[in-house]
Amino acid sequence: MVKLDIVSDPVCPWCYIGITTLNLALAERPDHPFTMEWHPFQLNPEMPPGGMERRAYLEAKFGGKEGAVEAYLPVAERAAALGLEIAFDAISRTPNTLDAHRLIHWAGIEGCQVPAAMALFRAYFEEGRDIGDLDVLADLADGLGLDAAVIRKLLHSDADLDAIRARDAQFRQMGVTAVPTVIVAGEHAVPGAQPTELWVKVIDEIMERAER
Repeated sequence: MVKLDIVSDPVCPWCYIGITTLNLALAERPDHPFTMEWHPFQLNPEMPPGGMERRAYLEAKFGGKEGAVEAYLPVAERAAALGLEIAFDAISRTPNTLDAHRLIHWAGIEGCQVPAAMALFRAYFEEGRDIGDLDVLADLADGLGLDAAVIRKLLHSDADLDAIRARDAQFRQMGVTAVPTVIVAGEHAVPGAQPTELWVKVIDEIMERAER
């Protein structure tokens, strides 16, 4: 098996797009050799715990409404080409994602890390839910078959907060500056939302080498 380390943030639209193209490639090659592990990277590590109003965040980041619209136009076009229904108008808040990363971590312990990450993407981008809200996270956990009461209790504690922050810092120290970044076999970093065709080629090359 070949490990893919997925460094991402569930509020990153390019992460949603990039993981979708990767998943499409994996579906084209169902006998692929990959296993996945997700790792935390906060796009906005200084975000207040309660998040902030979405419009204010975008206009501050991109220098006004026009800058925000211009920045998200290629996102909307790429998402539409993949059939992703991103409801930007439904997103009212930009959350702090530390707790969402904790949920992904705990889901990994229970063997459902990939479904958890994808559920967070869908909840935020398609349903406009505040994935910084502990009730929302507990509800998503329940939908994954996790014990929502246990997850809620953990979320109200400091469990694994330092570990998540340390792992985020580790990838920054390794040189990761943007997400998604996929590290293949612990050696090759593939940054950005790569097309499905590239991932199919990577899978084929790895499988060919394994057969030699």
